[in-house]
Amino acid sequence: MPELPDLELYLHALRPRVLGTDYRGARLSSPFLLRSVDPPLEQLAGRTVQALHRLGKRLVFELEPEFFLVLHLMIAGRLRWKPQGAVIPGKLGLAALDFSRGTLLITEASSKKRAALFAVHGRAALAEHDPGGLDPLSASLEAFREALQRENRTLKRALTDPRLFSGIGNAYSDEILHRARLSPLQLTSHLDAAEVARLHQASVHTLTTWRDRLIETHADAWPEKVTAFREGMAVHGRFRLPCPECGSPVQRLVYAQNEANYCAVCQTGGRLLADRALSQLLKRDWPRTLEELELRYRDSGRQ
Repeated sequence: MPELPDLELYLHALRPRVLGTDYRGARLSSPFLLRSVDPPLEQLAGRTVQALHRLGKRLVFELEPEFFLVLHLMIAGRLRWKPQGAVIPGKLGLAALDFSRGTLLITEASSKKRAALFAVHGRAALAEHDPGGLDPLSASLEAFREALQRENRTLKRALTDPRLFSGIGNAYSDEILHRARLSPLQLTSHLDAAEVARLHQASVHTLTTWRDRLIETHADAWPEKVTAFREGMAVHGRFRLPCPECGSPVQRLVYAQNEANYCAVCQTGGRLLADRALSQLLKRDWPRTLEELELRYRDSGRQ
């Protein structure tokens, strides 16, 4: 799912292409994309794009006067910029948003169509699409602490809860926790003041660094490949690869439909985190430390 740095990259690419232009209408190839009926989507056509911004993990196109297109790409949704009137791709295409300077194609590389588009009128109606999470880039340390410790949850779940923090998902929460040297399963209520401050600093640094890096890399080019797995990430998507800080193999914790990637040496004092399924399967045979795990791999002949 595109997260804060990726969405900021999309906004950076969209602004010079659509700001001040006329939105000419939408062509839908998937009936599941549009999730609203009032106002009718056709009522927004012909209006000028006044602003673009992010609302959590949603992209908002602000049209005059106080009409909005709210787009949530979910996990597999992506955007492509093409010449005006471009044909919607047959297999992955969901819709085309036509502007006076070009066409924005919405695609989704998944059989489960989860991306959603809403037509909205009025700022009060727009606010209903805001999950309420704190903006981690502008939040003070005290506001960050209050949101983090509002409920007693694991750090991984707290950081990725859109009601608590805006725009952080599976990928960048891994990177934030690695930089903060904190376990993804550490409970929020057990953090001391220094650890909260370290996590706050890691959140701002990680998200800002990746946002700026992606924008600088693409410059004026359209971002064709927005992915959760980036070259240069410390732990996310790097299972069994060396941690850039200590060289030990990155570990992976699988739960439900998600996963957490972490360094046992840097984040958990060398202790391996056992996910529920494997713990129940292996019981006492589950390796407790990185050294035990390495012995298992060695004995089984795995590299």
